Amino acid sequence: MYIKKILLAILVIGLIVAAFFANFVYKAMLKPNTAFNNETAYIYIPSSASYDDVRSQLEPLLDDIDSFDDLAKQKKYTTNIKAGKYAIKKGMTNNDIINSIRSENLPIKVSFNNQSTLEKLAGRISNDIEADSISLIKAMHDSAFLVENKFNEATALGMYLPNSYEFFWNTSAEAFRSRMLREYKRFWTDTRIEKAHDNGLSQNQVIALASIVYEESKQASEQPRIAGVYMNRLRIGMPLQADPTLKFAAYKLPKYKNTVIKRVLNVHKEIESPYNTYKYRGLPPGLIAMPDISAIKAVLNYEKHNYLYFAADAKRFGYHKFAKTLAQHNVNAREYQRYLSSQGINK
Repeated sequence: MYIKKILLAILVIGLIVAAFFANFVYKAMLKPNTAFNNETAYIYIPSSASYDDVRSQLEPLLDDIDSFDDLAKQKKYTTNIKAGKYAIKKGMTNNDIINSIRSENLPIKVSFNNQSTLEKLAGRISNDIEADSISLIKAMHDSAFLVENKFNEATALGMYLPNSYEFFWNTSAEAFRSRMLREYKRFWTDTRIEKAHDNGLSQNQVIALASIVYEESKQASEQPRIAGVYMNRLRIGMPLQADPTLKFAAYKLPKYKNTVIKRVLNVHKEIESPYNTYKYRGLPPGLIAMPDISAIKAVLNYEKHNYLYFAADAKRFGYHKFAKTLAQHNVNAREYQRYLSSQGINK
């Protein structure tokens, strides 16, 4: 009888333990543990995050943070944090969540264009990845990196080709820079390098000219013709006389800070700057803006023609009238100047 009581007690204790364990397993691993109404919530885990950092992001998303803690400790997640962007889907269990934030780092799309300086580009990129603008600027301006890859301060922006790319959120500044260099090298195929050389241009010079073409026209269909005008001028030793380079030079002066130049005047042509293509022949030292891929391709495949001039078309906004002679160009230019005056645009 005594032995039976002992066995019965052991059985009861065993059942209690089993029930407790089953309840733990259910709560920790099998029971849905999300507290939000949307289909998906996201958390961003920094590279230096501790478990407490992760927990603080998860707590408002979960019904029972304590059960999550228990399973996280058991699965050794608390000492094995993975940086990145992670999705928590409605109805996930603790086990699902731990598996997600341990191994399912989500890629994000990073897109950029029209960034006129490295500083502005860094600010744009820092909105999408973990690296902040200060670390990005430092990496982009790193002199050893620039020299090693045949860039300088004037040409460095040309390495960053505007497009949409996939990154992990926890990408560092150096990793972003390295990826952009790989994309730059991928763009510059042997065929494109050969085309540049056949045109008498280096890769940096192609992008510098493309930046001028892009600032002259956002119309991809017209860009090869504009590129052809500038190539004709380069070939005969004529100054480029590109108005966008005057604006670029002007904006570097305190006098023009926080202003918008809508009309290029003779006073702008007197600005002392290597970017003043009215004063100095040939291409400027570097690019004046971030050109679209279409403008780079336009320079590589410029239209062969006899035009030496072009002026904005007052009747087709965004397009230009082209001329082979200065006399015809003056007619076109005066027409556009009259249009500007009629709109009260005097500077």
